[in-house]
Amino acid sequence: MFKIDLNSDLGESFGPWKMGQDKDVMKSVTSANVACGFHAGDPLVMAKTVELAISAGVGIGAHPGYPDLQGFGRRKMICSPEDIYTDTLYQIGALSAFCTAAGMELQHVKAHGALYNTAAKDIEIALAITRAVKDFREDLILMGLANSLFEKAAKEMEIPFASEAFADRAYQEDGTLVPRKIKGAVLHDSQVAAERVIRMVKEGTVETITGKIISLKPHSICLHGDTPEAVEMSAAVKEALIREGIQVVPLREIVLG
Repeated sequence: MFKIDLNSDLGESFGPWKMGQDKDVMKSVTSANVACGFHAGDPLVMAKTVELAISAGVGIGAHPGYPDLQGFGRRKMICSPEDIYTDTLYQIGALSAFCTAAGMELQHVKAHGALYNTAAKDIEIALAITRAVKDFREDLILMGLANSLFEKAAKEMEIPFASEAFADRAYQEDGTLVPRKIKGAVLHDSQVAAERVIRMVKEGTVETITGKIISLKPHSICLHGDTPEAVEMSAAVKEALIREGIQVVPLREIVLG
């Protein structure tokens, strides 16, 4: 029996600025990556997103990023591993406080944007993030790009790891994501996304932007919550998985059993 977790990056509004369609996307996912105030989000948004996830029965993860509100965390910053470690630990602690206050335990950590993409290729940055996760709680799950240095770092630090694939992002031949500035980097067709996800789960493969087939075995599939078609796509992917007899279950059940 195939099983998969569906996650989305949520809680990315800030003050009067609204981002995404969290309430509707939350209906289709089993894990929520909640912004922690560095690239997006603020304390009130964090608290409300945690409450929303709990009411929907969705697992909660911290979504730490670079301190870059203006660039939405999608600009690479030159930060030392020590800065990455402390910034990550700080953000995990902030979100965990809201989880504790609401009677829920934090499930996982997934880095955001440029920090995520940098760590996937830079072992020192990956280790800094992983050490922050481990130092916060040793059974906290680290979520990272499948076949990337996140997995190596998690193994070295001996913490649980969840490999992630993306329903709506194009892949390069080395297994990394196509940069957003390149045409075709983001998929907008819900049916195409659903078919890709089913292939990822059942066959463990994905077609790259060049047409090459590469291998990957995801524990979780990311459905971005900040695109115009986010609600439609998240619902379409979940419905397609269920039709194929694939169980959509919480990340903890897949990784920790």
